[in-house]
Amino acid sequence: MAINITELPQGPRRVGAGLDGVDDLDLERHERLSTIRAGELGSVHSWELVTAVDGPGTRLTIFFAGCPLRCLYCHNPDTLYAKDGQDVALGELVSLVKRYRTVFNATGGGITLSGGEVLQQPQFAARLLREAKALGVHTTIDTSGFLGRNVTDEMLADIDLVLLDVKSGDEATYERITSRQLAPTIEFGDRLAASGTEIWGRFVLVPGYTDAYDNVERVADIMARWSTLSRAEVLPFHQMGADKWKRLGRKYQLEGVEPPSLELLERVRGQFRERGLTVY
Repeated sequence: MAINITELPQGPRRVGAGLDGVDDLDLERHERLSTIRAGELGSVHSWELVTAVDGPGTRLTIFFAGCPLRCLYCHNPDTLYAKDGQDVALGELVSLVKRYRTVFNATGGGITLSGGEVLQQPQFAARLLREAKALGVHTTIDTSGFLGRNVTDEMLADIDLVLLDVKSGDEATYERITSRQLAPTIEFGDRLAASGTEIWGRFVLVPGYTDAYDNVERVADIMARWSTLSRAEVLPFHQMGADKWKRLGRKYQLEGVEPPSLELLERVRGQFRERGLTVY
């Protein structure tokens, strides 16, 4: 079931200078930036209720807008830029969490902060996580880990589970498919393990891009080093996001790439099982 954000104004109108000579528009911009820095306002694309997808139980998954990675297979390209979202107040999301607390309690669910990249808005995410924990709600973030250094120790204490995307084990392949570096993901995973935070590792299997045997071996090795990793998910590539790329007028480089065969999927899952990992 999807819950749509109410359409918000695109921005304030310029109405001239105030009595003190400060432009009203500049004042509104200053106030907006102040609320963002305080973690009281965030750029959010959408949210929805999902079951057994983004963590245990029924989840209220909130998609943040803006991401530093440029994954070739991104199925949410409409969340890549902060401008793709809308300003949403912290209190609005806290009210949603309160509304669905009974559902969370009945199913063992909670909230998942996804994106885009949730850690691109750390102040807002930290405030929301703190509010959720104060309500006794299970918390999860879905992240590439590239911005893991944005997570303070206080914020980490409010995170019950991290869905950590290891997009490649080979540095060159990682950069090819994301335009970024692998090292921050490994560093963040190491920190999570050291803190005792539960991890679900995720790996997207894309034929011709991430399926090389040695690359998969490296991904499995990375996940196996994290003592708090409770499951490894091998996610088969799909074309469900292709239409979004076209609607946005952006070039989609994986057009024509087929999902992995059952044989390839089982081979890759077998490589993870060889490390003693629980594979899904």
